[in-house]
Amino acid sequence: MAKYRHHLPQLNGNLFLTDAGIETTLIFHEGLDLPYFAAFHLLKDEEGRQALKKYFRRHAAIARENGTGFILESATWRASADWGDKLGYSAQELDAANHKAIDLLHELREELETDRSPMVISGCVGPRGDGYDPGKVMSPEEAEAYHGRQIRVFAEAGADLVTAITMTNTNEAIGVTRAARAADMPVVISFTVETDGRLPTGESLKEAIEAVDRATGRRPAYFMINCAHPTHFESVLNGESWMQRLRGIRANASKRSHAELDEAEELDDGDPVELGAQYRDLRRRFGHINVLGGCCGTDHRHIEQICGACRQAA
Repeated sequence: MAKYRHHLPQLNGNLFLTDAGIETTLIFHEGLDLPYFAAFHLLKDEEGRQALKKYFRRHAAIARENGTGFILESATWRASADWGDKLGYSAQELDAANHKAIDLLHELREELETDRSPMVISGCVGPRGDGYDPGKVMSPEEAEAYHGRQIRVFAEAGADLVTAITMTNTNEAIGVTRAARAADMPVVISFTVETDGRLPTGESLKEAIEAVDRATGRRPAYFMINCAHPTHFESVLNGESWMQRLRGIRANASKRSHAELDEAEELDDGDPVELGAQYRDLRRRFGHINVLGGCCGTDHRHIEQICGACRQAA
């Protein structure tokens, strides 16, 4: 059963952590095989379930130790129809995997949540295409139809909200938002940006946020940035009113471009201490940004540094 669907505690402004780069951590640090970066594929057996639990426990422990909230983000970034087809899942099997992903987070919340560390369960929606390249851009209507089934499963499984990670274009973000509204679910939209701070489509972050708000009646609970290094987007953040809609950051560890990361054969985990300091500087500029985690190349070390640095800045 959903616990926070109608009163998301992160909207109160307290610091909330998320996990780090789940796929890169599981592949490069844990040695697990994730075809198509599909972490949900681990749910097929008990060994995989335990690997996911270990991963989430390690990150949630940082929140517990520091008295911050935590977002439990489901391992379902690739658990939509096109990616499920590539992995041989039927529609019913994919529904079951999405439900199991939320069930696992309910188990973890029951085990780990404390009064000082509320834990919000989020159903993670990924892009239909690549997280770096929008490819063929769907219409909002096509995107709503494509993502609707996964979002309905999240609602039935008792997730508190939906978070769309690595959205590369506004049409897909609008479609996800409308699908979440149809399922009576709060939704968060997290955009991918390139080294110039713009979406892969060339839209500015301001344009993208304002376009989604305009098309959906400001339906998203808030917006985020992910899959980019702070040096890629810090210069486009300013004091204009649209910035109040941006409440979360899940940055990459690496300063490399998406094209460079695609060609890299080894993990670039950057400098956790430096990354923590960059988050601290952003928090000092924009104190309303309170949902903090990592993306590609980050792991628990980065989250520890981000948490420590940002608690000092509070």
